[in-house]
Amino acid sequence: MSTLTAERLYALLPSVYRLRDAEQAGEPLRALIAALADQFAVLEENIEQLYDDQFIETCANWAAPYIGDLIGYRALHGIPANQFSARAEIGKTIAYRRRKGTALVLEELATDVTGWPASAVEYFERLATTQYMKHVRLRAPATANLRNLAGCLRGGSAFAPFAHTAEMRAPEQGGGRYNIPNIGLHLWRLIPFQLAASPLVPHPGDASGLKFRVNPLGADLQLFRRPLAEDDITHLAEPINVPEPLSVRLMALAVNAAKASVSPAPDEVRWDDYGRDESIQLTGPTGPVSVTKIVICDLRDMPGSGGAVWNHETSLTPGKIGLDPERGRVLVGSTAAGPLTATFHYGAASRIGGGDYERTPFGQDLTPQPTIAGGGSMQAQLNAIAGGGRRLIDDSLTYKATSFKVDPGPGATGLEVVVAAKNSVRPLVVPTATVITLAVGERGRLVLDGMVFAGGSMLLPAAPDTEPRELVLRDCTLVPGLSLNPDGTGKSPGAVSLRFDHPFGKLTLLRCITGPLVVAPDVEVEMKDCIVDSGAAGNVAFAGDAAGGAGGMLTIRECTIIGRVHSKCIQLASNSIFFATLEQAPAIPWLGPVVAQRRQEGCMRFCYVPSGSVTPRRYRCVPNKEQPGALPQFTSLRYGDAAYGQLRGVTDRSIGTGADDASEMGVLHDLYQPQREANLRIRLEEYLRFGLRAGIFYAT
Repeated sequence: MSTLTAERLYALLPSVYRLRDAEQAGEPLRALIAALADQFAVLEENIEQLYDDQFIETCANWAAPYIGDLIGYRALHGIPANQFSARAEIGKTIAYRRRKGTALVLEELATDVTGWPASAVEYFERLATTQYMKHVRLRAPATANLRNLAGCLRGGSAFAPFAHTAEMRAPEQGGGRYNIPNIGLHLWRLIPFQLAASPLVPHPGDASGLKFRVNPLGADLQLFRRPLAEDDITHLAEPINVPEPLSVRLMALAVNAAKASVSPAPDEVRWDDYGRDESIQLTGPTGPVSVTKIVICDLRDMPGSGGAVWNHETSLTPGKIGLDPERGRVLVGSTAAGPLTATFHYGAASRIGGGDYERTPFGQDLTPQPTIAGGGSMQAQLNAIAGGGRRLIDDSLTYKATSFKVDPGPGATGLEVVVAAKNSVRPLVVPTATVITLAVGERGRLVLDGMVFAGGSMLLPAAPDTEPRELVLRDCTLVPGLSLNPDGTGKSPGAVSLRFDHPFGKLTLLRCITGPLVVAPDVEVEMKDCIVDSGAAGNVAFAGDAAGGAGGMLTIRECTIIGRVHSKCIQLASNSIFFATLEQAPAIPWLGPVVAQRRQEGCMRFCYVPSGSVTPRRYRCVPNKEQPGALPQFTSLRYGDAAYGQLRGVTDRSIGTGADDASEMGVLHDLYQPQREANLRIRLEEYLRFGLRAGIFYAT
């Protein structure tokens, strides 16, 4: 704040001038001094900023590159500010150079440049070699200690302790690892998201009431570690510092070690993956369940039981609770332990669909909103805002709803209803029947934000008038297959998730995961950062009716569509993947996997469009004459898997770097993974010791 305020400057004037000024109408001298004070404040602020601009921590954005030039900083490929900031790297450049060439700085550099947790491994230290007897390296024995259970379980990972014979393959292409000049940089790309205080879901058909799952959708779920942050550059990453999938045996070793130790406080954070602020914690009627009651065990289905009987079901003693982190299953020793809730972490490739990640519900409007909490039916609260209003869901419980209404009433139009989940929660909404009706009135707008819908489909029915309706889904999941079986597969693969029958309207989906869409031909459909999953490349993902007629007019950016598409007009398709075939075509023949009725209107650019598609003009799409065999290869196409929608490294570069900005096509475009890897390789040229070779290995 400026010290030269108008009052202070005015007080410095001689009294005679202030008295004469007071005699004048409006005190013109005081007004002049106030105008001068404003300019002095601007000048003072500018001088203070010039001082701040000398330091990378406080300088303006425009000054950061100039400070970088002073220390010889090499600029990298541009990545949006929310993914990567050069300011932090410039600030650490001196510290990097002091430790240049060491595993410590390579690991820190990999994390800072890519934004992914990293572990640097000097593979020459893990070579099985003949040792000089006067300089014995006890940490590098040539034979593996098979009694080291943790080491055996980590075989092949960045933390495997055993020595290997030499490999001659080059590490730069992800091949060889163990050789004298080789350094490995292991990266964990999947993000661990937390779901807090979620009630356990009973196993279907379990009369004993002892078997549960942590997944609100009632399916098996691989749990992930909440990584412990490293506080110092002198510390190399350990398993507890990376977000890897949890293992039954490794977690059992950590939990058993925690039980054997003496804790000075009951709520001490031990980092054995169970407990307060860790990867998972169970809470009962009397509070958090102590680690002493937890038994980490393999709760897989017993062979021949059809899923009705779990492993260890008869051996767990009363008072104990069995936990399987690989499947997200919980087995209680007696019904007296419940009801239980779980706070746990699951993995995902990006911040799309319903999740607890940071969002801004209601756009930029952050004013306090009435909340919905407690679970159960929320239809009464929805009916209360049918005439226009907003509600914020406050927890991750399960809610039931029949309809979302935007009812303008007699003579009223243009109302808006917004229902959103606040940050850090992921509520589940299920229909009381099989369909949730979206009753949107004339010129009405319905916005749904941050929720997961399962157990049924959505329907916006046709109305007798010709007035438009608008539906906006942001950060929502309409579970593909409507709901999940206990093994994680969809119960109704290919079933329609959303039907928009009113011919005059607009449908907007932002960062959503959904099943097939059926949209009337004249509806404007806009999608950004979405997955539309029909369950198989041969099913219908987008159409206008159940028979596969032409659907609405599409504008689609950075999306992955799994299944066939039939649109009245593809106005724009950019940086997207249409993964479709005609192998399961219905009785009515399709002209191609992707079909647009109007071929003279619209454009498809930088997309994967399967051969035989009938589309508007294309620009830089694949496959083409140069890449006739290009095909996207996915790590997983099953909703619920951590790597759902992620492209594998073997995918053709025309797809993996084929977007208009050299990022990958599809829903993970905005992660800019090719740029992150390229930036890391640029830094390795600068910081890698002479004679060494580095390889980049994706752990997830």
